[in-house]
Amino acid sequence: MSESKTVRVVIEGRVQGVWYRGWTIEQAAARGLAGWVRNRSDGSVEAVFHGPAVTVDDMVHACHRGPPAASVARVSVEPSVETVGHDFHQRPTA
Repeated sequence: MSESKTVRVVIEGRVQGVWYRGWTIEQAAARGLAGWVRNRSDGSVEAVFHGPAVTVDDMVHACHRGPPAASVARVSVEPSVETVGHDFHQRPTA
């Protein structure tokens, strides 16, 4: 069985108004990950992903591309100890 992990990711660039959150929800759910995604008032998108380490790493890699209309400039990743539920959802802008 794969070890699980949780990471907090901040995606910068042209990532708001290009369906990045919706894409993230679809991609994370398809991978069976738990966590959340939200816009931030500074124009970035923030997400927390929890699941098998290899699957979380795959999702983080996908965030470097994002949906077709996005232009990702930077993806910052840090370990997280946040407790997440069993689903993946959108949170309000912070």
